Amino acid sequence: MSLSRVSEMTTTESLTQTVPLVKLSGVWHVTGTRVPLDSIIFAYNRGATPEEIVEQFTSVPLGDVYAVIAYYLHNRDQIDQYLAERSAERAEARRDIESQWDPAGVRDRLLARRRDS
Repeated sequence: MSLSRVSEMTTTESLTQTVPLVKLSGVWHVTGTRVPLDSIIFAYNRGATPEEIVEQFTSVPLGDVYAVIAYYLHNRDQIDQYLAERSAERAEARRDIESQWDPAGVRDRLLARRRDS
């Protein structure tokens, strides 16, 4: 198809693309992977290129990384709010865990347990 045909087609037809994201247990993941949206966006915001992100998350196809980044750029406020909520949830979970288990000396306790068994 020639470029002029594509240009003509886009002016008369609507082109749509599905964003490769699925929500599992309240967390958005790249479809078909265990990679959360958070990881892709954090890497992108740290300056990683889509190709570098694929090297880091080998189960995510390059096209999906581009699609997720494009979705983020078009819905930045909404995604940033989601990421802030996820960050708060992680901080709360960490506080809950640390209130039950003193993180100080964990390594020493694990090594002592290994020696004793």
